[in-house]
Amino acid sequence: MELRNAVIVGGNRTPFTKAGGKFANASAQDLLTSAIDGLVARYGLAGQTVNEVAAGAVLKHSRDFNLTREAVLGSALSAHTPACDLAQACGTGLETVIYISNKIRLGQATVGIAGGADSASDAPVVVSEPMRDAMLKASRAKTLPEKLKAIAKLRPAHLAPVPPAVVEPRTGLSMGESQALTTAKWDVPREAQDEMALASHQNLAKAWDEGFFDDLVTPYLGVAKDTILRPDTTAEKLARLKPVFGRGENATMTAGNSTALSDGAAVVLLAEEGHAREQGWPVLARLVDAQVAAADYVTGKEDLLLAPTRAIPELLERNSLTMDDFDYIEIHEAFAATVLATLKALEEKGITVDRSKLNVHGSSLAAGHPFAATGARIVASLAKLLSQKGPGSRGFISICAAGGQGVTAILEA
Repeated sequence: MELRNAVIVGGNRTPFTKAGGKFANASAQDLLTSAIDGLVARYGLAGQTVNEVAAGAVLKHSRDFNLTREAVLGSALSAHTPACDLAQACGTGLETVIYISNKIRLGQATVGIAGGADSASDAPVVVSEPMRDAMLKASRAKTLPEKLKAIAKLRPAHLAPVPPAVVEPRTGLSMGESQALTTAKWDVPREAQDEMALASHQNLAKAWDEGFFDDLVTPYLGVAKDTILRPDTTAEKLARLKPVFGRGENATMTAGNSTALSDGAAVVLLAEEGHAREQGWPVLARLVDAQVAAADYVTGKEDLLLAPTRAIPELLERNSLTMDDFDYIEIHEAFAATVLATLKALEEKGITVDRSKLNVHGSSLAAGHPFAATGARIVASLAKLLSQKGPGSRGFISICAAGGQGVTAILEA
């Protein structure tokens, strides 16, 4: 079978906002529907059927069991458009792009949409186990006395909800707590973390000022620009922030050099290259190859957020490339220390990254990180960068994810 080229036509996202902010009352479905509709309007897809939409969310309510399909039904796409949910924590957005791309390459689809959404503002609230047990027994009871008997076992302490938290089930540690261990292990200094955070804000602000995101972002609920972005931040301001993760001298991670809990959605339009050209759509870049990996973080032998360092060498070797062959490199800024530790770990493997090519238009530290949306945001921005650079230019993407996983990909114009 001759593989076809799967190309990135363009992308669209909502602005990203801090949790509890402007999108506090918007659900993941609302956000995803808005992102899809912006893409549909930009490429004239209203009323049309695309072969498949794949997206997902990390923070999902039980009502979101069919999140992407519901978002499609609420959008301007034809109701005949099928959809599926995929999930790989923070790697979800990139994984959906790989999924749709592979279907196009195999001839199973001609046009598809990939992406993700998350609302940290609308995180599910979990009830206690006794409360859950009583509610289930009451719902199954056939008589009023049976229902009352089930509820009667509850005590006041059982009524308190479990606060929302994104923690690793096997370690009980949050992402920040896990990264604090990695930060100390790899001896990542506070100054370097703040420097990376400052660069992220400066680069993202410059890109917004230059109009780079004009055809990549659609305003939503009166918000037209990422609200986490701080164009006026300085090294001095970042240095004054108190650590929020780590202990003692190892406490170097602050709110300024860590990503904020965020709300937002992002999607990417992919198509078979010939079809895209027939439609008169832009052909920004093609997805060349991808690789996933996982780290043994539970035993402490490896680091939770450094799994991409296992995938990167394999992906480079399979494509007979080195990092010097790339014009742009995107490493997801879960925390500034994550990126810096990743660079150190790669150097130990003989892989050096030219910092001048890294996250040139800013990344998650400045834009925000609605977990499942980040991959699609990066793909759309990188594809546009490559198109502007010209034919033959290459870009590399690395995204770490919960569960000690990593997703990487190569794009080429």
